[in-house]
Amino acid sequence: MYQFPIGIILDSFRLPFREAVEKAASLGVQGLQVWLNNPEEYTTAMVRERLDVIKSNGLKVSAVCGDFGHGFGQAEHNPSLIERSKRVMDFTREYESEVVTTHIGVVPSDVNHPRYAVMQAACRELAEYADSVGGHFAVETGPEPAVVLKGFLDSLCSRGVGVNFDPANLVMVVGDDPAKAVHTLKDYIVHTHAKDGIKLLDKDPEVIYGLRPEDERDQWGVAFEEKALGDGHVDFVAWTKALEEIGYKGFLTIEREVGEDPVADIVSSVKFLRDVLAK
Repeated sequence: MYQFPIGIILDSFRLPFREAVEKAASLGVQGLQVWLNNPEEYTTAMVRERLDVIKSNGLKVSAVCGDFGHGFGQAEHNPSLIERSKRVMDFTREYESEVVTTHIGVVPSDVNHPRYAVMQAACRELAEYADSVGGHFAVETGPEPAVVLKGFLDSLCSRGVGVNFDPANLVMVVGDDPAKAVHTLKDYIVHTHAKDGIKLLDKDPEVIYGLRPEDERDQWGVAFEEKALGDGHVDFVAWTKALEEIGYKGFLTIEREVGEDPVADIVSSVKFLRDVLAK
């Protein structure tokens, strides 16, 4: 098995910045993903100072999270969100990384749905900007089946918008097989999140993500549950094997959004991934 570099989302530690970086370094991982969803509060000097801390601990930035919690499904909000996303990409390049991870919303399965064209227009502009600076906006998997996401990405005629592959989201939300989805999305995968979980209810993603006001909203904790790596329904051996088969060489970046002891969960996650890769 190819020894994929392992990363950790820095905020998953829930520790102060420097303490979290030093903790990650002590685990012997290779990289970190950092959050930057408030670009107006950052300066180039701040980013370079943080990068110095990261590099002095022998680590690199695998990706930057630039998610504003809205997606790109509402045309009236998109101009501002697009410009803020571009600024995140600028700072990402200062972090010596090429990947901004984000959620774009739920891609409709019907290409004639009015939201489809709105999301297309936004992502085409993002793709053009990413291409111009040598980066990627990476859409996180999960709100729609992999085949639907692939069709959407194909329509952009660019690799500037790619995929941040999260196997747990596919399992928890739409019940997709992550290994098969890797092959479906193989041309677009530029980053991954190592996360696990289970699907509790068969809910329409439009409902889960609150896109139909006539239905129940905020289905997190109802429709699915995140688990520690190895305790959910993601087949990590099959998933990493599929990544190896398509020639992916990037990071497996551990994401832990819940749990009472995140540091302990991350420590066990690093060990779990190393055990998987050793098989």
